[in-house]
Amino acid sequence: MLTRAALGLVWLLHFLPLWLLAALGRGVGILLYLLGRERRQVVLTNLGLCFPQLGETGRRALARAHFRAFGRSLLEHGILWWSSRERVQRLVRVEGLEHWQAVAGRPVIFLAPHFIGLDMGGIRLGSEYRVVSVYSRQKDPAFDEVLYHGRTRFVMPELFSRQEGVRSVIKALRRGLPFYYLPDMDFGSRDSIFVPFFGVATATITGLSRIARLAGAVVVPAVTRQLPGAGGYVLAFYPAWRDFPSDDLERDTRRMNAFIEARVLEMPEQYYWLHKRFKTRPPGEARFYDE
Repeated sequence: MLTRAALGLVWLLHFLPLWLLAALGRGVGILLYLLGRERRQVVLTNLGLCFPQLGETGRRALARAHFRAFGRSLLEHGILWWSSRERVQRLVRVEGLEHWQAVAGRPVIFLAPHFIGLDMGGIRLGSEYRVVSVYSRQKDPAFDEVLYHGRTRFVMPELFSRQEGVRSVIKALRRGLPFYYLPDMDFGSRDSIFVPFFGVATATITGLSRIARLAGAVVVPAVTRQLPGAGGYVLAFYPAWRDFPSDDLERDTRRMNAFIEARVLEMPEQYYWLHKRFKTRPPGEARFYDE
């Protein structure tokens, strides 16, 4: 019932002009920071691991900036889910399309790290192109229905559940559909290796290298940035990676983390710090979060 009420509010708010919606979203973010003790602590723990040089005052300021940006993206999802194709395309500008066009004819993996504009970039792509993505079913049926609707209401994508494995994804890649891939979360120890992320040994899935090899695909990073004020978002494509995959799975996985780390440094308030990115630890190492 609470979820439906929240979704109803987001639906009502999506009719507002973007400048007002953005301002309300930042206010919602501050409320979440003040009231969400558990998630606030997760964010502060992550920032303490990645930015120890900032000190507590600096990390708390960055955490508040993150919650403001997250709150804004939360309300602006209403535009993605219920506004016209034209408004979605105005909300999210695309840059660097030539980097994708430069590898036309080859299977392509879009490396899409977990920044708060992730869905903005994905649905913006889906407003024009047919893509492949992995879908995690949500526990709440109402939320699951809205998410699925948002991702499928323009050009119908091919969605596969995480439990299906990579075989279906590889087949779709070989048919020429680009794969919008989100590999930078802690999915546990299975199919993961420990490589550095901001100097911390981090359980990181090796799927980017493995899928690229099996499908003969090229990796084109696709990063979505939230712009200041009410400027919307930019989905930026980067040049295709050369010499990837290599013959060294760990080196490939380190390369992915290093690329994401560099983007985080460009917009540190926009990485998805609410996620327990360092939950899985090497054997014998202490946990970072309260379980």
